[in-house]
Amino acid sequence: MGFLSVIRRWALRDKIPIREISRRTGLSRNTIRKYLRADIVEPNFRTPTRPSKLDPFAEKLSGWLQTEQRKSRKDRRTAKQMHADLVQLGFDGSYERVAAFVRAWKADRQHAQQTTGRGTFVPLVFQPGEAFQFDWSEDWAIIGSERVKLQVAHIKLSHSRAFLVRAYLLQTHEMLFDAHWHAFRVFDGIPGRGIYDNMKTAVDRVGRGKQRDVNARFLAMTSHYVFEPEFCNPAAGWEKGQVEKNVRDARHRLWQVAPVFPDLEALNNWLEDRCTVLWAETAHGSLPGSIADAWEAEKPALMPLPTAFDGFVELSKRVSPTCLITFDRNRYSVPASFANRRVSLHIYPEKLVVVTEGQVICTHQRIIERSHRLPGRVIYDWRHYLAVLQRKPGALRNGAPFMEMPDPFRQLQDQLLRKPGGDREMVDILSLVLHHDEQAVLCAVEMALEAGVPTKTHVLNLLHRLIDGKLVGGPPLDTPQALALHREPKANVERYDGLRAQIAGGRHAS
Repeated sequence: MGFLSVIRRWALRDKIPIREISRRTGLSRNTIRKYLRADIVEPNFRTPTRPSKLDPFAEKLSGWLQTEQRKSRKDRRTAKQMHADLVQLGFDGSYERVAAFVRAWKADRQHAQQTTGRGTFVPLVFQPGEAFQFDWSEDWAIIGSERVKLQVAHIKLSHSRAFLVRAYLLQTHEMLFDAHWHAFRVFDGIPGRGIYDNMKTAVDRVGRGKQRDVNARFLAMTSHYVFEPEFCNPAAGWEKGQVEKNVRDARHRLWQVAPVFPDLEALNNWLEDRCTVLWAETAHGSLPGSIADAWEAEKPALMPLPTAFDGFVELSKRVSPTCLITFDRNRYSVPASFANRRVSLHIYPEKLVVVTEGQVICTHQRIIERSHRLPGRVIYDWRHYLAVLQRKPGALRNGAPFMEMPDPFRQLQDQLLRKPGGDREMVDILSLVLHHDEQAVLCAVEMALEAGVPTKTHVLNLLHRLIDGKLVGGPPLDTPQALALHREPKANVERYDGLRAQIAGGRHAS
């Protein structure tokens, strides 16, 4: 209830004397009489104009705020940062004063937009198969036993509103290409147009109006899938409001109910299944039925899927003398024959492929370390160093790559290195994997260890018998009775003595 309403109720309804009202309110009796005669509801207090420490800097701060509004949300300075910049210019006021100015400036700007028509929007309608919208967000999930920060791709069909959410560790080109492929695979087709903001993986430079310098890699992807990219105006997220809403809804529909996952692949499988379930559970709103029903009706208007875009990022790398290349603070081994040479590194979301002269020479699982406080890792493949071992067998004893050999090889190595020439024998046994199936070689080594004969000759004999298909180390044969001898021969050397006497007698007779 208003202040004057209380005074009027006391005076007119409760018949309280003006003297008592003056005592209760602290106002003079003349002031109370003036309010009652004026027949007004609320008094208008004149606020005195007081100078502020921010007044000399108000124009500069307004200019900063105007400039920040043209930037993307992630690149804008906060009020705290602008307060620190004003302090550098001589401002000695508090942060609260700057924050109040920023709030008032934004409120005035919003009011101006609403009154001039810039804050109003026209509802959009998209035809089947016409367009999709794409956006990134940052969310968290528990993978293994660790809470991991994720870069999440959101792709949404503009007509049916079918959507897919897919998680990555980085926002790089190869992740962007992979997200598009999985979305088109789930949608079972490709729309004619894609709507994006001005993300760095797609736009190299934002020009005037709709002018954009589109990234060459991104343009190659759009050409492969045959759709036209369209980019929003800077700081105009409402131009792709459907996917922006999807980013907001995903936090309580997906991430708040997400369980613990063993790895990123399991998380993405769960997200894909969860999204398709939500299609059936969510009403479309503008069309009859659910999102799934609208998607089924839209599928005929989508372009059929081509082959997946080979969306790798290529880098040129020089192999070190230790047969390693470096990528993202980690080092990966390559075959020794390519040491000190240039190779091409093809970067995929989950793997790294090393190529030279058009041939794939090795493949590694990609390691992504989010913490820069931890040292980089070295990923060895001991097979890459066998050519070096053949020239330098002594490197086998303390060679770091050979610490990751299978256990049977390690056990055989421990026994062979105890005798002279054992390192050379071990190198010859390891080199067998270059010419024969590694599992067959491992099996031969295990059988040699079980037999207690850990030698090169025995391993080779067992390996050849395995390759020839002969049973080695199997159960004893149960010979059928039909093949048994009724009279087994006995070992009797007496007849040889008789033969010897005959031969000797014959010689004497001659």
